[in-house]
Amino acid sequence: MRVLVACEYSGVVRDAFARKGHYAMSCDLLDTEVIGEHYKGDVLDVINDGWDLMICHPPCTHLAVSGARWFKEKQAEQKEALEFVELLLNAPIPRICLENPISIISSRIRKPDQIIQPWQYGHGETKATCLWLKNLPLLKPTNIVEGREARVHKMPPGPNRWKERSRTFQGIADAFAQQWG
Repeated sequence: MRVLVACEYSGVVRDAFARKGHYAMSCDLLDTEVIGEHYKGDVLDVINDGWDLMICHPPCTHLAVSGARWFKEKQAEQKEALEFVELLLNAPIPRICLENPISIISSRIRKPDQIIQPWQYGHGETKATCLWLKNLPLLKPTNIVEGREARVHKMPPGPNRWKERSRTFQGIADAFAQQWG
């Protein structure tokens, strides 16, 4: 199967699918952190290249409700971000999963099909993650563990905070590959 992982620099989801024997390519405006199939550039450059599945992680900077106090000042940025989300959801790819935190996608486009937590996939942390699905079943929990620490939410300010907050948990990436590969 050909899998496009849009807006991913880390390679976590890409590599989970590659380990299962699929051709998987990540795509981001940033370089990938680890060696692997990666297109550095706009996902719209490669979105029509015959993919069977796309997992996409559009930037949440102007979408996540955690930044609601700044919404009034970023109307133009939100409009652009929502248009990008719609482009991804309407891509000519048979199966799509769009992942984002609790965000305005729910009120401006549609509610998510599912909300998952890292602790359902082997990580003792909380981070509500919404999934908007096209022709995919709901993701089943694989390893429910104790612990409900909001580590991601409590990260101290710093230059790489945004990168660490956006990284997909390995257990979730493995569940994507196992269940949808």
